[in-house]
Amino acid sequence: MHIGFIGLGAMGRHMAGHLLKAGHHLGVWARRADSAAPLVAAGATRHETPSALAAASEVVITMVTTAADVEQVLLGPQGVIHGARPGSVVIDMETISPVAARALAGALAARGVEMLDAPVSGGPMGAEQASLSIMVGGKPEVFERMRPVLACMGKTITRVGDIGAGQVTKACNQLALLVAAQGVAEALNLAARLGAGPGRGG
Repeated sequence: MHIGFIGLGAMGRHMAGHLLKAGHHLGVWARRADSAAPLVAAGATRHETPSALAAASEVVITMVTTAADVEQVLLGPQGVIHGARPGSVVIDMETISPVAARALAGALAARGVEMLDAPVSGGPMGAEQASLSIMVGGKPEVFERMRPVLACMGKTITRVGDIGAGQVTKACNQLALLVAAQGVAEALNLAARLGAGPGRGG
């Protein structure tokens, strides 16, 4: 497939690289040319704007930082929405609010462009090893069509509901991790206060 990728940071550059290695035709856009240079050297095509990238792509994947960033690259003056063809798909993979994800999907849908919200868990190592867990919200038929693309980047790929549900699931996942970490911290503190802290064995 002709796939465009936006967001070539610590995770995105590995994720994009896996798509290229899988044999897809990869286009990239980055604010800084040096961010795209290794992928271009490996065979990717660098585009001057997100709109130009979308015009050459069947699928556009974003892995940027914040909701404001993804809104800019998707809906801004030179955004994906101005180049994407009806029937193409945007897969939004950073972590943003479900409200933002639904608003973006609505704007794209008005132009005939489908969207999946697909935040990930696994960090830079998971991105490098293509072992990410991917939580996906969107239409079942779009999910199934995009499953082979997602499988290039992750091992556990689950549709969890309609658009926005991926972000809700990611938030629940983060909450569970935070509660577990806080519980461990409290347990260690209690053990130390009662004379059974780490290093007391023997």
